[in-house]
Amino acid sequence: MKMKNKYRKVVFVILFGAMIIIASRSALFASYVVEGESMEPTLDDGNLLMVNKFVYDLTEVDRFDVIVFRANEKEDYVKRVIGIPGDTIYYQDDKLYINGNYVEEDFLQEYAQATLSNKTYTENFSLEEVTGETKVPKGKLFVMGDNRGESLDSRAFGFIAQTQLVGKVDVKYWPISQASLSLGN
Repeated sequence: MKMKNKYRKVVFVILFGAMIIIASRSALFASYVVEGESMEPTLDDGNLLMVNKFVYDLTEVDRFDVIVFRANEKEDYVKRVIGIPGDTIYYQDDKLYINGNYVEEDFLQEYAQATLSNKTYTENFSLEEVTGETKVPKGKLFVMGDNRGESLDSRAFGFIAQTQLVGKVDVKYWPISQASLSLGN
């Protein structure tokens, strides 16, 4: 009888622990499916992602983080952070300038060169032209898809509020052949 009670306690502890892990996992991380081509070549349609939902409670958003945010009540978007509060941004001749300094986008180089022979990958624009603001306002972010010609992003809908953030994309885990822990930043 004592042995039977001991096994019940062990099973109970294991099941209780498993429930806590499952519950905390969903509170801390979320799984997302990429829909569309706006983040190619970094993310492809159908990729599965693990999104860290608590990281921005501990640290600030960094430029070039790949994030998921609430676009509206029904949709979440995945984009790359280009501008953080206080930044001035413009593109000229396929080059990104932040606060007057040229900033390389290594995550785009190979893809942009392979897809375009002598065309511009990212059309020229300034932050003021597309948003009416000279700097990214406090509490806001300027985001873009990596597939610059096929992305609905801040050039079209303006800044996103940091309160819209779901989290940072930490892991691309499907398909296994494309699994990655780093998404270019």
